[in-house]
Amino acid sequence: MKEFEALRGLRVGCVRYLNSRPLIEPYDGPVVLDHPSVLAAALERGELDVALVPVFEALRLPGYRAVDGVSISSLGPVWSVILAYQGALAGVRQVALDPASRTSVHLCKLFFAEWGASIPEYLPEPASPEAARVLIGNQAIAFRELHGEQYQILDFGEEWTRRTGLPFVFAVWLIRPEVPNPGQIATAFREIARRGRAQIPEIVARHREHHAGFALRYLTENVRFDLGAEEKKGIGHFRNLLCKHGLLPPESGALQFV
Repeated sequence: MKEFEALRGLRVGCVRYLNSRPLIEPYDGPVVLDHPSVLAAALERGELDVALVPVFEALRLPGYRAVDGVSISSLGPVWSVILAYQGALAGVRQVALDPASRTSVHLCKLFFAEWGASIPEYLPEPASPEAARVLIGNQAIAFRELHGEQYQILDFGEEWTRRTGLPFVFAVWLIRPEVPNPGQIATAFREIARRGRAQIPEIVARHREHHAGFALRYLTENVRFDLGAEEKKGIGHFRNLLCKHGLLPPESGALQFV
């Protein structure tokens, strides 16, 4: 498609989860599909030119350009970014962190630092089957389907909006600083997102790993794909809280949008 000529020859990486499909499926070029943290590391090493990455990584990398108008975000329950725990939330003493997305890891740490009764110990994997754990994406969806009745679920999207009144932005398209024509690249990704959102029923029908009714609700009610003024306020508030609690250097600047 000639509308996407600006992307030809670029090394593009996209998240491999259900929530990213409306942002990439209309594109007919090659795409590296992987977990968010893997894509962010590849982008930083120069192995990708543009990638859908956790917003924490976007805040951490100076000089990169974020595509305006497009994100993976939520305003209320997101369903697929969760803390699963047993007993009372105030009694959580250990949390296993999902290494797939540093945004979710830092959102969890921020939650306990800003709003929790105490700060738990953070572990790379659950210490026991009953341990609290952060889960994201398809893994979170599968966990809720299989084990949801055995755990309390804190939905980080819902909790963020309840505490702040703002959307939470989980991921953005990020372009490396040296890549030319960032404006044309951003325009192409906005057009891909426009087409993908219009094709959500067809996307759901093509992919059968989730129940069709759930997938349609998830992509139309839980996940949002906007990146406007309110989403940018949410990113700014997230950044300020990260700096407040020492999770991001105070000199970290705001995102540059194209």
